[in-house]
Amino acid sequence: MPSKYKITDPTKILTLANFISLGRAILAVPIIYTLQDPKMGTVSFLLIIIAVLSDALDGWVARKAHEVTHFGKWIDPIADFACIISVVSYLTLVGRFPGWFFIFFLVRYVFIAISAIHFLNNNNFILSANWWGKWSTGITALAVMIHIWPWEAFPWLQDVTIYVATFLLSVSWIVYIKTFYRTYKEIK
Repeated sequence: MPSKYKITDPTKILTLANFISLGRAILAVPIIYTLQDPKMGTVSFLLIIIAVLSDALDGWVARKAHEVTHFGKWIDPIADFACIISVVSYLTLVGRFPGWFFIFFLVRYVFIAISAIHFLNNNNFILSANWWGKWSTGITALAVMIHIWPWEAFPWLQDVTIYVATFLLSVSWIVYIKTFYRTYKEIK
């Protein structure tokens, strides 16, 4: 799927947007640390909000600064995954998040990552995020936030967000499979 935004400097790595993406991945460490202490629930929640906002901010900064890079297109979804999977795996291990969702999320990501790496290595094709993928990441982050919500409100919303996230993740996975298949047919 061709990118809507022009790659302005394909080899550039040290950009503000890329540092924001890397910061999001690193935020998993203090998030997990604060999750271990029930008194730090509000801090955990605020750190996750910062991570979610950084996901919107990095793309905006890259476009505004005309620094959309190959590295940025690659690191952004990896940063999303690193932060989300770290937090979800911790929450799953302590029994606060469903294990089936963790397995589904991990299998989906590994499939997409292996396929994307294959196409990058063999055809110089860089997979861009699709809107289904962006929405599924956002709803997954919302599900995490609701599961750690420190004020014990809306417990029914935990299940709803997990199922909506699973649906969106499934649709985005299908869209990625179609993109890979279409790209494979074009290259062949």
